[in-house]
Amino acid sequence: MFSAMELSGNILFNAIKEIIIQSRLKVFRMANSTLLESYWHIGKLIVENEQQGKLRADYGKSTLKTLSKQLTLEFGKGFDDRNLNNMRAFYKAFQIWYAVRTELSWTHYRLISRLDQEEKRSYYVNETIAGNWSSRTLQRQIETLAFERTLTQPNSSTYNIQNLLKDPYIFEFLGLNPETSTTERNLETAIIDHLQKFLLEFGKGFAFVARQQHIVTDTSDFFIDLVFYNYILKCFVIIDLKTGSLNHQDIGQIDMYIRMYDDLKKGKDDNPTIGILLCSEKDETIVKYSILNDKNQLFASKYLLYLPKEEELKNIIEQDRLRFELDNK
Repeated sequence: MFSAMELSGNILFNAIKEIIIQSRLKVFRMANSTLLESYWHIGKLIVENEQQGKLRADYGKSTLKTLSKQLTLEFGKGFDDRNLNNMRAFYKAFQIWYAVRTELSWTHYRLISRLDQEEKRSYYVNETIAGNWSSRTLQRQIETLAFERTLTQPNSSTYNIQNLLKDPYIFEFLGLNPETSTTERNLETAIIDHLQKFLLEFGKGFAFVARQQHIVTDTSDFFIDLVFYNYILKCFVIIDLKTGSLNHQDIGQIDMYIRMYDDLKKGKDDNPTIGILLCSEKDETIVKYSILNDKNQLFASKYLLYLPKEEELKNIIEQDRLRFELDNK
């Protein structure tokens, strides 16, 4: 048992510790904000100076090299022509300083500033802040085309399941060999073993609830592969894993699971349960001519156990996007 003096000392230590942590965070935030603002202003000056030249491209390159040498001699590292180009890109991507979110670091902004569309930049800024993504996580999301894989983009702050789901999902982090067959149980186990990465890839607002959740009815017992709760949509999300091609029996089964879950598990304040079939192969004919096509509670997404090359991934996304737009006219 702690004595009163030991307890008091422990409280004192924790209180001082918290002050130190908060003060350091405050210093870091102020330093980060100052750094971003200085880089933004440097980028602004470079762009404005470049725009006064008659031969912009050649003028800009020669100016940056000269400027880099001068700044490096005066201030040391951090001002090579590559970083000056990053500052230039930063300003061109975010031309209103007060719209810059200082929660993000310079490394985050270096990655986001390279993106060619404002909508993409806005998506990654918002998702990075909401998910507290590290710069490494942000880089993976950009490289795996997370923006393009999202079915639809939200309007303002209004979300629905289409805003949160992706197609396809990329599960290279599970460590399963895509060249060899795997069982649904092995896939499920790998997901649980890499749950944090799975949730990051799966989307915003998902929290793990259960694996092989047991549902008992008057006549039978059922086991649902994975159950999550989405706190944005305020609903349960059940996932059925399929290592082969999607068929009508799979669709009928998860439709039954949704109905059972709504009846037996859903709380009065919860929205209707959503079901997602994660499959290695998706027959678009079955999707089109099944209840998947006219129910907003039931979805099918393909998953990949490897990280495809950018061109392959773009082709997959484009095909899925065209089908999605045709089916939702």
